[in-house]
Amino acid sequence: MFLIDTHCHLDLRQFDSDRAEVVVRAEAAGVRIIINPGIDLASCERALALAERHPGIYTAVGVHPNDCAGFDEETLAALRRMASHPKVVAIGEIGLDYYRNRVPQEHQKAVLRAQLGLATELGLPVILHSRDSHPDLLCELSQWGAAIRKKRGAAAMIGVWHSFAGGMAEAESAYELGLALGLGGPVTFQNARKLRALAPQLRLDRLLVETDAPYLAPHPHRGERNEPCYVPLVVQALAALVGTTVEAVAAQTTATAQGCFEKIARWDR
Repeated sequence: MFLIDTHCHLDLRQFDSDRAEVVVRAEAAGVRIIINPGIDLASCERALALAERHPGIYTAVGVHPNDCAGFDEETLAALRRMASHPKVVAIGEIGLDYYRNRVPQEHQKAVLRAQLGLATELGLPVILHSRDSHPDLLCELSQWGAAIRKKRGAAAMIGVWHSFAGGMAEAESAYELGLALGLGGPVTFQNARKLRALAPQLRLDRLLVETDAPYLAPHPHRGERNEPCYVPLVVQALAALVGTTVEAVAAQTTATAQGCFEKIARWDR
């Protein structure tokens, strides 16, 4: 199988002792490409360094809502510079987080708008984070969607709602905007009843698979450090829930990822 882990924080300290081995294990499991989004400027720089060392690693640059307190014009300029790197495939991880609420909500929204604007300027898709903030996120995206589609094309996917935890109404809104939905370890949890009931109703052609490593390891590794080689467990769970084959889920999610993050396909050619 050719699999893509569309969301993995391989630059974090949890991988300091065996990062190279993690990449080898991923490749052995069929995970040929890993997308490592940044959460602040320092992590973006680390992610770029990883992408330069490993052919199968790409990155996104952005500032996470929980880390955006000091975001200013200099931060935006630094992201713009980093985004010129050929292995930067998206702007992210960006969004809103009202669960942690470490940063005032209005400031989070202002930072999100600035980074959405950068994505429009550069014609890049976005990797979105939302926790307890779905209505506000969708409101911000609805105001932005027309601009990015004008840049990327009316039929283009404009990004991914990572670690999707909404319902069918949010999924339909995401489809209308041109977003894919990222699913990871939680879809393998037996007690994640709402998500597992929702999965068969979602459009397979708009699903991406991810780990969010080192977090949210899938069953039977729940509670352990997550890593990209566990992506096949997510694919297996989705295939069982949807009622199709592992190969079909692998092929479709990989094709969707390549359609969403177009620079991956260009680089591989």
